[in-house]
Amino acid sequence: MDAPKIVIVGAGFAGVEAARGLERILAPGDARITLVSPTDYQLYLPLLPHVAAGVVTPQSVAPSLRRILHRTVLVPGGVIGVDPGAKVCVVRKITGDVVDLSYDYLLLTPGSVTRTFDVPGLLDEARGMKTLAQAVYLRDHVIAQLDLAAATSDEDERAARLQFVVVGGGYAGTETAACLQRLTTAAAKRYHPRIDPRLINWHLVDLAPKLLPELGDKLGRSALRMLSERGVQIALETSVASVTEDKVTLTDGRVLPSRTLVWTAGVAASPLVDSLGAETVRGRIVTEPDFRVPGLDGVFALGDAAAVPDLAKGDGSYCAPTAQQAARQGRHAAKTLTALLRGGPTTPYKHKDLGLVVDLGGHDAVSKPLGIGLKGVPAQVVARGYHLYALRTGAARFRTGANWLLNAVAGDDFVRTGFLADKKGTLRDFEKTDVYLTPQEVAARTRA
Repeated sequence: MDAPKIVIVGAGFAGVEAARGLERILAPGDARITLVSPTDYQLYLPLLPHVAAGVVTPQSVAPSLRRILHRTVLVPGGVIGVDPGAKVCVVRKITGDVVDLSYDYLLLTPGSVTRTFDVPGLLDEARGMKTLAQAVYLRDHVIAQLDLAAATSDEDERAARLQFVVVGGGYAGTETAACLQRLTTAAAKRYHPRIDPRLINWHLVDLAPKLLPELGDKLGRSALRMLSERGVQIALETSVASVTEDKVTLTDGRVLPSRTLVWTAGVAASPLVDSLGAETVRGRIVTEPDFRVPGLDGVFALGDAAAVPDLAKGDGSYCAPTAQQAARQGRHAAKTLTALLRGGPTTPYKHKDLGLVVDLGGHDAVSKPLGIGLKGVPAQVVARGYHLYALRTGAARFRTGANWLLNAVAGDDFVRTGFLADKKGTLRDFEKTDVYLTPQEVAARTRA
């Protein structure tokens, strides 16, 4: 008999950990494992701000799937639709070709995309920080603003190019603003004598009443103070009313001349979720505690796209869409599938959060490992130690550690690669959220 076909959608923390776990537990003939991903690496998202700031190289935070996985078949593309009745995935390869891929067991780990709102001009002007390409592009864009500001004699243009707005007071937004603020200040002092560093303005905007609320009031206030002392202007209970090519209008009435809006205001589940017709909570697929999707035979969901009951809290809530939860869910999903293949019982997923780390660059950091609040250098040691531990390969750990050391000793040359220099690099350009099929389009294709 043919071995059961296990298809994993997405090469994020959940998908890769599930594939690794299956390779370790199952014998080569027990199942055929296929991983569908448009990239051939596992992106370590928490260090994207370091990539944007040039502290680490892109390769350092993108361990090769071929180093991590050895028996899993890699399909270069993205799943744009699923027909659970026919047990078929519709795959759009990186060439643009669309093919069908059948499965016996399907692990949905498509991750998330940047959450947007109906803000005039947002989709045309905002830059994101969800993919490796976006981080590389954003670095180029920010350095270009410094170069253009130094070259112009128009004071209004210079002011607009030196004003940067980051929306989102969570981990991604706070770390992005912190790391890039250090980049622009250092670049101006070192290579742009015509630019007064005091003219560079960074704004961090968020609708919430507190910065980094997940860390608690005390550490959140510490992070706010660290950023404020460095000149980052923080506006809470505020958002963007509209954005154009050269200005950002805030809901508090301020109009900021600016050529840079970085949008990190949360995440939404991958649009792939909509193709299944499954029950959702805030866009995430509702699952059983062992990741099964009710009513869909052989379908499991985990990671950012899944609403997995948080049994550790026991209050009816769902697991937070974090890298820590996704990685552990992936390892548990491998055990769940193995149990099913061997005819044994499955166990529910339960994991207590081990803590949070926020790296603000330099010696600034706040961390809460195992509920213990830290700030400054001790928090920085914990944060970077955790990142090195969480990176999946020895090569990635070595590169990242070496990059940190080299940056601390030699600094940055602040060069642009010219990546997409003539394009705006919108959220659509990078995240490709408009390629997914509706349930009707999937059924018409797979059952024709």
